[in-house]
Amino acid sequence: MAKNTGLRKRDGFDGQKLIVLPKKIIANFLSNDPVTRQIYITDIGYYPKASYHYAERPAGINQHIIIYCTEGYGWLEINKKKVEVSPSQFIAIPANTPHRYAANMDKPWTIYWIHFKGETAAFIIDLILKNSENYKPYLSYNEDRIKLFEDIYINLEKGYSDDTLRYVNMIFSHFLSSLIYEDKFNHLEDNAEDNIVEKAIKYMQDNINKTVRLDELSTFANLSTSHFSAIFKTKTGYSPIEYFNQLKVQKACQYISFTTMSIKNIAVSLGVDDQYYFSRMFTKLMGASPNEYRKKVKSDNKI
Repeated sequence: MAKNTGLRKRDGFDGQKLIVLPKKIIANFLSNDPVTRQIYITDIGYYPKASYHYAERPAGINQHIIIYCTEGYGWLEINKKKVEVSPSQFIAIPANTPHRYAANMDKPWTIYWIHFKGETAAFIIDLILKNSENYKPYLSYNEDRIKLFEDIYINLEKGYSDDTLRYVNMIFSHFLSSLIYEDKFNHLEDNAEDNIVEKAIKYMQDNINKTVRLDELSTFANLSTSHFSAIFKTKTGYSPIEYFNQLKVQKACQYISFTTMSIKNIAVSLGVDDQYYFSRMFTKLMGASPNEYRKKVKSDNKI
């Protein structure tokens, strides 16, 4: 580790942008409003070619930190591990975690950064870290992501009206989703396993009126039953048959809402000959029997 040269600094870079939300705004509005209290920005900035940029926090801070590097290089030391940061990578630092970071001395980084808090903030930062390695996930450059950041900054420059604060923090949620779900944000091509699951779900939808067995689905996917089941559950969180039953119940809800078909006929039309089994399956997912659901739909004037 290079010794402190005396030139290291927290901010003060040519072309930098920096906004720190007033503590009064955070206490009186952001942390209490039903919309913003879930997740909200406390500080936001942009440091271009930040020579000698350095920060050290032996006890961490009570905010979570996102730093997105678009040019140059830097490093982060966290949990006794040092990682190098390159262009198109971002670092995520949980609140109250000791850390230090700095720009590379020869090719200093250009970074967009945000500090944030909120009721769901810890969950979000954990989700980001779960989907990353070594605190520095790679992000392909996307101008739309930068525009989200700039929209937040430009609006905060105009002041702290209630509507502005709600608007920018709703955008911030979208910004965070672009970090966590990069493939969806960039509309990237699915990988082979994603394609297998997508095709299997389409097969389920096309055969919603039939009884489809697990071995039939795995044969369609050209995989062993165990391998197919493992891939499907990893991608969706459910076993293939559980997922297929969810689709059947979803379709049943549509029939109940938009037709006068009897529950028995709905079950048969979905490939379930045993009405009582169908009712149990429906109740388990929807929290109400098919007949109770129909009564509720009618009382809510949804048909």
